[in-house]
Amino acid sequence: MAHSAMSGTGSTADDPLGTAVWRLRSRACWADAAALLQPATPAFALQRAALLVERCLYTEQGWAEAEDALRTAEALADSDDERGAAACERGQLAYAATLHGVRDRADEARAALGRAAALIAPGAPGRALLDFRRGLLAENLTGSPQAARAAYRRAHAGATAHADPLLLSFTWRHLAGLALRDGELAEARHGFAESLRIREELGYLVGTAPALASLAETEPEPEASRLREEARRLFRLLGGVPTWLAQQLSPPATGAATA
Repeated sequence: MAHSAMSGTGSTADDPLGTAVWRLRSRACWADAAALLQPATPAFALQRAALLVERCLYTEQGWAEAEDALRTAEALADSDDERGAAACERGQLAYAATLHGVRDRADEARAALGRAAALIAPGAPGRALLDFRRGLLAENLTGSPQAARAAYRRAHAGATAHADPLLLSFTWRHLAGLALRDGELAEARHGFAESLRIREELGYLVGTAPALASLAETEPEPEASRLREEARRLFRLLGGVPTWLAQQLSPPATGAATA
């Protein structure tokens, strides 16, 4: 199962609100983070919606709240970039609902990301996240790993150009997952290790357990068992989030998570 998150760079000393939101988000406290953001401006409304969409992806809960926040963001958007960002979140929410079996919204996801592509200019900061999410659809809903790889590579280049380390952790991770599927063990190990390194440096705790579990799929024993046990510890610490990781961490662990 594959998942993603919105982009981000972590906390910054000159942005107390952003730092507080990041710390809560990274510890799986999305509702608390969203509560700090009053949707009085398009930017805050979009960020709030993105947090609640991410919560759905990791907890399989909060769908109605995410829909409400997203409708507010869509109503407040008054530029092509803002409308494109809202459409990108709409596509992600529909993707998450389809992936978790809540309801088949694959056509809605494709249409929303198509709208976003028409609104977000090539080279704009939001384009990398859009490319990544189009890769998710190609890999997990369409079953087209080649199209997914091309989209992830575009997203990787965009995240590098715009200095978005969190998104880079996702592109490294998903490219590594495709490499592992193709039997390219060394390439997969490198990508998973880079993803884990970035998440640890950022303090992105909610994404660290999945990163550890995936890296374990490429390591020999006893290192593989050590990584899985560390993943289990973090998983328990965060109250069983992300929910979908439970099955992978139940011995014997099989498959590589690509979240």
